[in-house]
Amino acid sequence: MNKFWLNSYPEGVPHDIDPAQYHSLTHLLEESFKKNADRPFSVCMDRWMSYRQLDDLSVALGAWLQAQGLEPGARVAIMLPNIPQFAVTMAGILRAGYTCVNVNPLYTARELEHQLKDSGATAIVILENFAKTLEEVIDRTPVKHVVMASMGDLLGFWYGTWITFAVRHLAKMVPAYRLPLTNGRKVTPFNRAIAEGTALKLKPNQDTLDSIAFLQYTGGTTGLSKGAVLTHRNIVAAILQAEAWFTPALKRVGDIREANNIAALPLYHIFALTLGLLTIRWGAHLTLIPNPRDFGKFIEVLKKRPFHIFPAVNTLFNALLQHPQFKTIDFSSLCVSQAGGMAASEGTAKAWLEATGCAMVEGWGMSETCAIGTNNPVTNKAFTGTIGLPLPSIEIAIKDDDGLSVPQGESGEICIKGLNVMAGYYNQPEENAKAFTADGFMRTGDIGIMDERGYTKIIDRKKDMILVSGFNVFPNELENVISLCPGVVECAAIGIADDKQGEAIKVFVVKNDPTLTEEDVAKYCQQNLTGYKRPKYIEFRDDLPKTNVGKILRRELRAIQ
Repeated sequence: MNKFWLNSYPEGVPHDIDPAQYHSLTHLLEESFKKNADRPFSVCMDRWMSYRQLDDLSVALGAWLQAQGLEPGARVAIMLPNIPQFAVTMAGILRAGYTCVNVNPLYTARELEHQLKDSGATAIVILENFAKTLEEVIDRTPVKHVVMASMGDLLGFWYGTWITFAVRHLAKMVPAYRLPLTNGRKVTPFNRAIAEGTALKLKPNQDTLDSIAFLQYTGGTTGLSKGAVLTHRNIVAAILQAEAWFTPALKRVGDIREANNIAALPLYHIFALTLGLLTIRWGAHLTLIPNPRDFGKFIEVLKKRPFHIFPAVNTLFNALLQHPQFKTIDFSSLCVSQAGGMAASEGTAKAWLEATGCAMVEGWGMSETCAIGTNNPVTNKAFTGTIGLPLPSIEIAIKDDDGLSVPQGESGEICIKGLNVMAGYYNQPEENAKAFTADGFMRTGDIGIMDERGYTKIIDRKKDMILVSGFNVFPNELENVISLCPGVVECAAIGIADDKQGEAIKVFVVKNDPTLTEEDVAKYCQQNLTGYKRPKYIEFRDDLPKTNVGKILRRELRAIQ
């Protein structure tokens, strides 16, 4: 394939990367832990963790997990926000030879049950704030081992005890729960698991680059989310690709280990996860933001020390710009403002550049590609309106429905091939057959055009997927859930343009109960769908447009908006 886009690469960016320099992701992590032992790894609520502490704690947790008798490759779920326990848990799972299953902490019981059952997770590390949701479903899942974390576990004894007390009793953020201890199930406090594991020896694992590192769940076209199988090779490749691309913008930092990466996006999301792992590769540090929606506290954290990398979705950039205290932040150290997860708007990009002096750089990727695909050069001084160039060791092809490449400048489906592209969907042979072309490219569902320089612009979406603040939402799932609401005959969900979220969800409902109200449907959605999947607009109709075989025509509903 003629990789003509390489001619547009910034100076110093390699054309290819080689994940074979590591024999697994665990190898990469352990190399950094040893090399940077005395350096800071993360700061959360003004409490620091060093790489040595991350090393020791993750060894202890990994040894404890092994002592529970989990089989090699066992799936362990992580249901944690951006707190120090996340990195310890992720590293501990990988070092023990198991597979990480990232779970959105805000999932409803229905969503959590599906992911735990589909992945086959036999253990879960969960913050107690979300234990009530687990209680509702655990008896219908394979989970036998629950490690229960509290907010203050790794924040020092006195301060941590205070934080946990405040979260439980002052903020009342921990609903009462009671996990059944049936079928030999165990519930172990996080710090106790660490203490018990400290007395154990971590056994070497047999992971290779082809072993599964993560099952990263993404929206399902059939109404249920699917697990993208991400191997150690996929993740290592993505880390090295990101490193190659971002390094030119960080030269003025000097020692890259001094870089401060703001972790405001949730680490269970592939975008934040990949950049967090890149931070470890560098030996730099993360500033953990457990609740970025508290913009006042978020801004106070940003004011405390210089920061160099700020990854965010367009809605987060925009929300910060609107805050009255935003202008009190010192942006003089900021080197990279990385936009991803959803389309970046030119208006937000222009305002961000004017306010910070650092251009917003837009990229594109998916859970299936470890968040890596294309990116604008990080040395850009202006917003381009494109998703940029393919990163090192990645090929982008614009193809038609038959899998054939279209002439340059014509629109088609954006397809991707590279070392970072998933092995496939977990236990989904039919989906995998549809996901890849005959020549090995993964179909993305996005329609785009690549210009003569290699820059790609997304012009439409082939799938009916709705993109809400960087999260994929598939209409089938919403329709399946809402159709079970008493009084609903049928429904259809679409995405409509929204200045704050990129897209908002609108649901059209046909009812057979005249007393059913929009509030009733909204309440049902609140009980059964996590926040970003809930419709912003609900409209009742007498009927829905359909094909002659009865398929609902979402495109006609979109056309009338």
